[in-house]
Amino acid sequence: MAYADQQMSGNKITALIIVALIHIAVGYALVTGLAYSAAKQIIKRVTTVDIKEPEKPKEPPPPPPKQLNIPPPIVAAPVKIDVNVAPPPMEVAPPAPPPPVYIAPPAPAPPPPPRFTPKQPQPKGSPANWATSNDYPSRALREEREGVTGFRVNVGTDGKVIDCQVTSSSGSPDLDQATCDNVRRRARFQPATDGDGNPTTGSYANRIRWIIPKE
Repeated sequence: MAYADQQMSGNKITALIIVALIHIAVGYALVTGLAYSAAKQIIKRVTTVDIKEPEKPKEPPPPPPKQLNIPPPIVAAPVKIDVNVAPPPMEVAPPAPPPPVYIAPPAPAPPPPPRFTPKQPQPKGSPANWATSNDYPSRALREEREGVTGFRVNVGTDGKVIDCQVTSSSGSPDLDQATCDNVRRRARFQPATDGDGNPTTGSYANRIRWIIPKE
């Protein structure tokens, strides 16, 4: 019995010790938690600084604007506009008249063809007989000068020579002068005729060759 009592006393002591340790642990936990909470509150109060900005001095209100003696604007009475005004009548211009048609005058009728073919004067006889070797100028003959003289004569309505002009010189004035002198003296012509067959003036041109005769 004594051994059993001792054993039971040992178990109680162990149980008491365990209960005591549990209470100590719980108490420590409580104390530690409370201390942490208190420290957290202290740190929060220490680190939180409430900084207030200084208040700006209030500026005095600006003085009221001076009222100028400006007359009130003139408001014209609204003009009544008659919306139901009928549009002005449209004037339709008449179509423009067509441009005048230009009719060219008829071309003048060509003159009627001549009833006769106009003709120039025609020599009567042979022109070689108008100047012969007997008409050779004596001085030109002595100097043995020869040449060809061209001439043109105007013939009247009677077939006679009116005048004579030298158209190309032979180089010897006396031969040229002898040419026109003999033609005016000897030449005769059929007068020129116009488109009606009537005699008219005309012209005739030719040449005379002056050659020294052989003996």
